[in-house]
Amino acid sequence: MNPLMNQTPLHHWHKQNNAHLSEFSGYEMPLWYPAGTRTEHLSVITHVGIFDTSHMASIWINGPDAFHLLQYAFSRDLNRWNGKPDSQLPEGRCAYGVFLNPSGEVMDDAVVYRFRNDCFMAVVNASMGKTITRHLTDCRDNMNVEIKDLTDRIGKMDIQGPLSAKVLAKALTDPEKILKKMAYFSFKGSGPFSSHGETVKLINGIPVMVSRTGYTGEFGFELFVRSEDLLQTWELIFESGRSFDIQACGLAARDSLRTGAVLPLSHQDIGAWPYVRHPWTFSLPFNSEKNGFTKHFIGGNVLLVEKEAEYTYPFAGFDPRKIIAGKASVSDSAGKTIGSVLTCTTDMAIDRQGDRIYSMATPDRPVDFLPKGLSCGFVKVEVPLEAGTVVYLEDGRRRIKVRIENDIRPDRTARCAMEKMLLA
Repeated sequence: MNPLMNQTPLHHWHKQNNAHLSEFSGYEMPLWYPAGTRTEHLSVITHVGIFDTSHMASIWINGPDAFHLLQYAFSRDLNRWNGKPDSQLPEGRCAYGVFLNPSGEVMDDAVVYRFRNDCFMAVVNASMGKTITRHLTDCRDNMNVEIKDLTDRIGKMDIQGPLSAKVLAKALTDPEKILKKMAYFSFKGSGPFSSHGETVKLINGIPVMVSRTGYTGEFGFELFVRSEDLLQTWELIFESGRSFDIQACGLAARDSLRTGAVLPLSHQDIGAWPYVRHPWTFSLPFNSEKNGFTKHFIGGNVLLVEKEAEYTYPFAGFDPRKIIAGKASVSDSAGKTIGSVLTCTTDMAIDRQGDRIYSMATPDRPVDFLPKGLSCGFVKVEVPLEAGTVVYLEDGRRRIKVRIENDIRPDRTARCAMEKMLLA
């Protein structure tokens, strides 16, 4: 092990359970466990998996001007959180967006949580706590707001998959009250922040913040506790999920799941180029005509006039074969190089039947559907491409045929009603 790498509170658990560990953003993290990435990926599609995500950083934003600071620094319009005018982000709700620099480039993406009128938390990527804290501090000017980097002080884990609520219900002291009608991108409990909201506890007495969010595209939750309570929380959830065949999952499955769900990896699929011409326009505050923004925010003015940026598109292949993304180029049917590959992995839960992609979760999938998986990911190209366009990816050792898609893995469960998932 590199002594300079950080470790999460679950590091020894990962070692004891024979995880394959590797460096990721300065942390030694599990890539996969003995069951393997395919099993871990499919577990989240068919039943339930858990992920150590405490390498991610949290930032506390508190004070009379906290809302105004985020309105200026964060891409989402928090006064139109559900797309409607005068619909301010309520307490107990959260929103996904990005922090841009003045050039309109992504510094990092984030989920912003509102605890109360003047109290927020932003969850950013590993090793980005200091950077985004400094950025917000620089943007603060004369605003009355306190900004704290909570890196390594918050324990975080994810429960993902259609049986997640059933597992979590066994671990909560009052599951019916907490989970009943819990909406997508809402949260309950103050967890590590005991003085900032209602108290939700696990059956072992640990206070927890339960957020109906995640990074897989599937139904599930993120749990926030004090860092020192994470191991007990993880072990409780693991024990609660034994009867549901719960599976510990590493970063490899997290990557394949998020890609199939068309979710970007910061500093890879989004990064040091203008944040335009991509699949994630919902994270920008466009007006109804799509020709302007509903608020002024850092980098926004650049995005509205940017004419030279490349185009980012999702793709899916025709078999499981993949290429090395960072070394791969994209060419059109005539053999002309038109761009580069940002991400390429394999979603093991999907396959093609004719022109249609099916998932193991697709209700009307063929009776004998046994997916081999499809390569998938994102390309950045110089020219606009229509969905259905065939392009070729090449990394010097392999050339694969893929198709530009509007979506990749169908029938994802993330937005399913809580009542339906509890009865599943």
